[in-house]
Amino acid sequence: MIAIFSDVHGNWPALRAVLQCIDDLGCASAISLGDVVGYYPFVNECCEALRSRSVVSLYGNHDHYLVSGAGCPRSKSASLCLAHQRATIADDHFGWLSENPRRLDFDDCSLVHGGWMDELEEYILRPSAAYFASLPQRLFFSGHTHVQGEWKLGSKTYCNPGSVGQPRDGDWRAAFATLAGGQIRLHRVEYEVEETIECMRALAFPDAFSANLRQGTRIGGETEGSCRSE
Repeated sequence: MIAIFSDVHGNWPALRAVLQCIDDLGCASAISLGDVVGYYPFVNECCEALRSRSVVSLYGNHDHYLVSGAGCPRSKSASLCLAHQRATIADDHFGWLSENPRRLDFDDCSLVHGGWMDELEEYILRPSAAYFASLPQRLFFSGHTHVQGEWKLGSKTYCNPGSVGQPRDGDWRAAFATLAGGQIRLHRVEYEVEETIECMRALAFPDAFSANLRQGTRIGGETEGSCRSE
């Protein structure tokens, strides 16, 4: 059994709970679809946990914003958090993050952070059979939207495992998926949300940057989209 998760975003309490659940399920390995960093302050704890477990981690758009120093072009709040992380991330974690691949293909699976036309920035909220028709694999995984779901598309299946660190589908619990024998299962895990919120407050970030974690929404209170299969 393989665990697949995405969008940790520096939320160590959420990642800690997911890793414990992965251990309890007996997963043999784990894959991160990227965005280990961004939004929440536990950048070193999250990188260390993934590296110590030899988790294969893809390169996400927030990882790129941190590595490049460019910040997030769409979000002032995300850029402020990334600036804090860039100032505090350990050199070896920075190097590891910068070398992560943008795509992983194995067996009959293909995995990216965003999409197959743009591995970093593309959002797939309404997957279609036509989108995947030219790709040879049968199972496809990507994150980026923070919306968990599984879609059957003819002979192919697309799965978004959701977000560990900042769900945006109206469910505050940390999300991930497992793959075993070609079958996908979606999981949600409760975690200590207030631990993350209190750390953000101690670092003098506005409460609005983390209060959304209690509802499973974007910063500002909006959900990203439906989390049901279509």
